[in-house]
Order: sequence, then C-alpha cells, then structure tokens
Amino acid sequence: MVQKKQASHLGIWWIALGAAMWGLDGVFIVTLLNYVTSSQIVWIEHMLLLLFAAPVLIWKRHELKCLNLGDWLAVLFIAWGGSALASILFTAGFTYGNPNVVLILQKVQPVFTVLLAAWILRERIVKAFWMLLVVVLIGAYLLTFGLHIPTTGDSTQLIGSLYAIGAAALWGGSTVMGKRLVGKVSFTTVTALRFAVALPLLTVIILVQHPNWQSLSQALRLAPVWANLLFQTIVPSLLSLLFYYRGLNAVKASHATIAELAFPATGLLLNWLILHQTIDFGQWIGFAIIWMAVLHLSRLRDEPKVAETSVPHLSDLAS
Repeated sequence: MVQKKQASHLGIWWIALGAAMWGLDGVFIVTLLNYVTSSQIVWIEHMLLLLFAAPVLIWKRHELKCLNLGDWLAVLFIAWGGSALASILFTAGFTYGNPNVVLILQKVQPVFTVLLAAWILRERIVKAFWMLLVVVLIGAYLLTFGLHIPTTGDSTQLIGSLYAIGAAALWGGSTVMGKRLVGKVSFTTVTALRFAVALPLLTVIILVQHPNWQSLSQALRLAPVWANLLFQTIVPSLLSLLFYYRGLNAVKASHATIAELAFPATGLLLNWLILHQTIDFGQWIGFAIIWMAVLHLSRLRDEPKVAETSVPHLSDLAS
C-alpha cells in the first residue's frame, strides 16, 4: 500500500515533468515556422519518431495481443483525435472565433477529463478533488489573462467556440484513453503506438494541403532547421510523452489532467525569459496556483469509500 501511494505521488511529478517539456515546443517552433508550416513540422517529427516507434512495436509485439477492440479504438482516439484533430480544431478556433474565447474554452479540458474518467474508467473522485479542480480552473484563467477581463466578441463567434470545445474534449478524452492503455501495455508501447498510428492521418493531411515540395526540400538542407527539428522530436515530443505515460500508469486520469497544466505554466515562463513577452501580476498568481495545485495533488490521499463521490457510468468503452 505504501509503495502504491509513493508510485502515485511520484507519477504526478512524472506527468508534470512531461507536460512541462511540452512548453519548450512553442519557444523553438517560432524559428521553424519561417521555413515550414506547422502541419509539416508535425509530419516530419512523426517521420523521425517512427525510428523509435517501429523497433519498439516489433520488440514488444507480444503486448499488442493484449489489446481488444475497445483498446484499439482508444489508440485511434489518442493518435488521430488527441494528436491531429484536436490541434486542427484549436487552430481553426483562432481563425473563425475570438482568440480570447478560444483560450477560455480550452481551459475546460480538465472538466471533460474528470467526467470521462468517472464514466469510462469508473474512477472515484474524492470530495477534496472537486474544490481543487475549481481552484486550478481559476489558476488556468489567470495564467492566460491575468487580472484583465477579456472581451468575448459578438454572437458570430459560435463556430470558433465549438471548435475550441471540441479540441478540449479530444485532449481530455486522450488522457482517459491513455490511462486505459497503460494499464494493459508498457508506457513505451503506448508512446510508440501514438506516433505510429498518427502518421498515416498526418500524411493524408499533408497531401491534401498540396505542399511546395521544392521549398520544403530547400528548408531541409539547412543545418539550423535540422537541429531544431531534432530537438523538437527528441525533447518536447518523445521524451515528454515517455515521462507522461510512465507517470500515468500510477495516477488517476482525473489527477493527471491537473498535472498537465504544467504545460501552459512552463510555456508562459519560457515566453517571458526567451521571447521577452510581458507577464503581469495576475499571470504570476496563476503560475503559482498551478504549481501549488500540482504539489497538493501529489500529497492528496483517497478518502474512505463512504466519503467518496463518483459520476454514474453507463457502460465500459467496448471491451
């Protein structure tokens, strides 16, 4: 029992570390965007990540026999929904809607994760967690907007709002589906599956966009571009997800979604240090709230069953 609690507490920090490494992506991707598009960056990264995924899936192919139809649907959800479609929806939200509204609605991701975890994974949510969830949502808001009240635009922003909610739901669901998988196969296998299964869809997306192959080829001849791509592939993509799924094995999905907020917190700090973007007092408060919440979460103990609450589930995802 003690070892299980220690693994859970350490798992929170593994997830926070992995999510914090995602924050490195935004700082260094700015330079790459001068040469290639965002979708091309993701596609090239997954081509490189296949060098990791293929050997792992061959080496651990026996683990794949443990996956049933529901598990493979979870793999598709993570790879296609969480990695590809969610990013597309989030970007489209900025195109069609008010950026402030998109950012606000994206912060409801933990709510989707908690509800789906209670329904699909039958996770019991202790009462103390609900209060913590409210606190982190306030912290996430402050982290984005500080003490300012953003304008929400007019009623024509509905499409952008729906895109943002869709992205939040897909990212929240990906946490739940990932938790389902790490209970059956190793965290390295889950990571490899995510990269390998996402690549075909990303390839189709690239082909539909009719890229300028000559321009892309010229960009890939530059040493700085390759150095940046390799960093993006190894650190914010590969290592971060290995750490994330390693921690997720011992942590509830509902708890993991709070630890994931280390991502915007780290991104904000790096933008301030490297890109010299202004951070106001309210954003610093949000930054502190997020990390204090992660610390508190790593120490949070389950209450006795009589004090637990849970959301009724309808059925398991196909099992």
